[in-house]
Amino acid sequence: MAHSNDHVQRVVKLAKLIAEREGANLEIVLKSAELHDCARDKDNHAIESAKLAREILKVQGCSEDFVEAVAHAIEAHSFSAGIKPRTLEAKVLSDADKLDALGAIGVARAFMVAGEKGRNIEETIKHFEEKLLKLKDLLYTETARKLAERRHEFLKRFYEEIRKDLEFRE
Repeated sequence: MAHSNDHVQRVVKLAKLIAEREGANLEIVLKSAELHDCARDKDNHAIESAKLAREILKVQGCSEDFVEAVAHAIEAHSFSAGIKPRTLEAKVLSDADKLDALGAIGVARAFMVAGEKGRNIEETIKHFEEKLLKLKDLLYTETARKLAERRHEFLKRFYEEIRKDLEFRE
C-alpha cells in the first residue's frame, strides 16, 4: 500500500531532518509525522487523522497545547484538505509528506495508488499533471525546497519519457 507504515517512516525521517535544520519543535514534528495518516482509510483523512490523534494524545496525558499543535500539523499536511499551515511544525510535516510524493519513490507510490484504485497509465499520468508536478512549488521550508530539487527533476524526466512512450514518439 502506498500509504503504509513504510511511507510513515519515510515521512518521520524527512520531517526530523527538516525540523532539525529549520529549528522546529522536534517533539511536535515527530508525533505529528507518526500520526499523520492514522485514519488514512477515511474520507478527508487529514481531518479524521487529527481527530484520532487528539484522542490518542489525550489518553497519553499530553498537554492541550501539545495536542492542538500536533492536530493542526496533521490537519494541514494534506495537499487536498486545503488547510494552510500556521506553524513551522505544520509546514515541516506538510513538506515532509510532499517530499515522499516526489522522486523515484513518488513515481513508485503513484503507480501503487493506481493499482489500488484501478487506474490506468493515462489516469496516473494525469495525477502527475494535476498534483505531483506541482508539489515542488508548494513547499514551505528552504530545506525542503533544496531536498526537492533532485526529486522533482527525476519526476519531471520520468513524466516526459512516459508521455513520449504513450504518444509513440522519440
